[in-house]
Amino acid sequence: MLLDIGLQLLRFGIYYRLKEEIRTPTGIVKEFYEKKKEIKKFKLHYISIRSTYAKMFCNEIGFSLKRKQTQIESVLSKERAPRLKKFGDYILEDVKEITPIKSNSEYLYDIEVENLHNFIINNYIFTNNCDGDEDGLMLLLDALINFSHSYIPDKRGGKMDLPLILTTRIDPSEVDKEAHNVDTLSQYPLDFYESTLRHEHSKELESRMGLVSNRLGTELQYEKFGFTHDTDDISEGPKVSNYKSLKTMMEKMNAQLNLAAKIRAVDEADVAYKVIERHFLPDILGNMRAFSKQSVRCPTCNIIYRRPPLQGVCKKCSGKLTLTVHEKSVKKYLTISKEIAQRYNISPYARQRITLVEKSIDSLFISDKIKTTKLTDFL
Repeated sequence: MLLDIGLQLLRFGIYYRLKEEIRTPTGIVKEFYEKKKEIKKFKLHYISIRSTYAKMFCNEIGFSLKRKQTQIESVLSKERAPRLKKFGDYILEDVKEITPIKSNSEYLYDIEVENLHNFIINNYIFTNNCDGDEDGLMLLLDALINFSHSYIPDKRGGKMDLPLILTTRIDPSEVDKEAHNVDTLSQYPLDFYESTLRHEHSKELESRMGLVSNRLGTELQYEKFGFTHDTDDISEGPKVSNYKSLKTMMEKMNAQLNLAAKIRAVDEADVAYKVIERHFLPDILGNMRAFSKQSVRCPTCNIIYRRPPLQGVCKKCSGKLTLTVHEKSVKKYLTISKEIAQRYNISPYARQRITLVEKSIDSLFISDKIKTTKLTDFL
């Protein structure tokens, strides 16, 4: 019955508490048990309404008995300040005790509000499904339980995405700097669009775009991140990117440059130059350096040697040794760099750098002592 009364109080916006306590009888009831030489105690269940909500009860509902109505008005007139702690539209209750109750049912079902994922417990406690917490816990368990060093692949870069370090605190200043370039505005200013027409450099607008990098070290590095477009599902979007679906690097480059040609604010020749200068050439030079300092590996027993043994085979199993960096990995971006440089007529300096890199590769892989010639070469 108390729950039914409480549900009616909630319809008036009146917050209440269900309480119980052990009391000994008084008055006539006490005398009755004293005659029987018994000491009785009873569990009393009642509804408690406090603070501002008691005033709401007095004004909106009240008591039919004038004596009780006068008494509650007298008590409320003496109350100085509300004793309930509130946070916005929510009431904060201190948890005094948690008692686990084992259910006889194998499954639990609840009816939730769409998009909000909340529902009501005991008629007045609002709670949420913990889908995100469950996902986070499952991901953590996956790292703790389903991981072993024996799973680490032998290939270069095998440890790149492995959960070798777990942290309980995320410091935004320690995250990859690419994440610091994310803007947090809910609406872009007009001068941003005007600057695109003037082809201004993006760095000139950083101070007006609310970048994450400008929030580091403040409370805003964790909160109040804006966005410009609503979505019903954050997972919406392409399931597979073109970088994954396109097979060859030439196809990927053509797709990127074709997109750059369609965007009026982008200079596709400049895109081609930056891809060569900042991606292809550093990769080629890095692989050349790795090739000259590389170790050798035995595919049979997976032992790695810093220098090849004098006997030319694995000292443990006598297996054939193989290189860890191959000629193809050094040359893989050379042809596409030459084609793009010619197609988009990039600067002479960049073309000369490609020529010098090509000569360095030839000197590394082509022997001057062994040269294939034809009869027509002597004519």
